[in-house]
Amino acid sequence: MVGIVVISHSRALAEGVVEVARAMGVGKAVVEPAGGDLEGGLGTSVDLVEGAVATADDGDGVLLLADLGSSVLTAKMVIEDAGGESLLLADAPLVEGAVAAASMAATGADLAAVHAAAESAYDHRKTR
Repeated sequence: MVGIVVISHSRALAEGVVEVARAMGVGKAVVEPAGGDLEGGLGTSVDLVEGAVATADDGDGVLLLADLGSSVLTAKMVIEDAGGESLLLADAPLVEGAVAAASMAATGADLAAVHAAAESAYDHRKTR
């Protein structure tokens, strides 16, 4: 199953998004948080992201979702360091993208489909 890692500057935010995404993934989706820095403060950590990726990866790939700024840069560094196609960063809203990705991953979909589901979250407008 495709794993999902939520990267945020805030540990609490990453854990909250993961809580919601896991619920929407009906307990099947593997969704891991990577929030804050190594000391528990605000920031991002390559080590935390790599650890979350290792936990989420069962061989079918891992989708990364990041909140902003250095979280995105950290995700890109982890992908570059991995040197493979088994990690993708979604250009998606954090909460909505994580929920869409977890829902799709729970069906057993491949990495491309989970990635597409996350990015399609932009299409689900809250007003109109």
